[in-house]
Amino acid sequence: MRTALIWGGLTLALLVPLGAAALSPLLAWRDPIYIMAGFAGVIGLGLMLVQPLLALGLLPGLSAPRARRIHGWVGASLLAAVLLHVAGLWITSPPDVIDALTFSSPTPFSLWGVLAMWGIFATAGLAASWRHLHLHPKLWRRAHLSLAVLITGGTIAHALLIDGTMELLTKLALCGLVALAVAKALHSRWGPQRPKTGS
Repeated sequence: MRTALIWGGLTLALLVPLGAAALSPLLAWRDPIYIMAGFAGVIGLGLMLVQPLLALGLLPGLSAPRARRIHGWVGASLLAAVLLHVAGLWITSPPDVIDALTFSSPTPFSLWGVLAMWGIFATAGLAASWRHLHLHPKLWRRAHLSLAVLITGGTIAHALLIDGTMELLTKLALCGLVALAVAKALHSRWGPQRPKTGS
């Protein structure tokens, strides 16, 4: 029963915002590439909820090695979603993307979105090369979690400041869940530890 509730709740948390976005009246006058870019962003936000749950082993039925593998696949999917999001916006409005990438855009949501994007790129680069860089696993985990905080904060600020594809209430709910999941990961890694007992 617990397994069904967890997986069912996660499925609803991911699909309801997508369904609400699909019904948005703001999409009526948009071209297909812009709509694709918007939905890539929504999917990316949803994947950010899945990542800490996998890292913490909170999804029942998954062994630790399997959860780590899926965590890597979801990370790659998140990178792909970001690239689709940016590419679609570039095709529909190159000047806006250039302004965002050069931090000269007058819209604050662009700044936060670009910061989150670079955080994702940095995470992907570290994930691909940390063994070649001979990083200690503990240092890698701390860097990874620090970047996750940047990515999460930037993405949530980006999503909340922009009036775009997502419906407001489901956007607030999904952003809140992502923030809670990352906060749980932070507490698990850096929070106060229980004292060890023994003779």
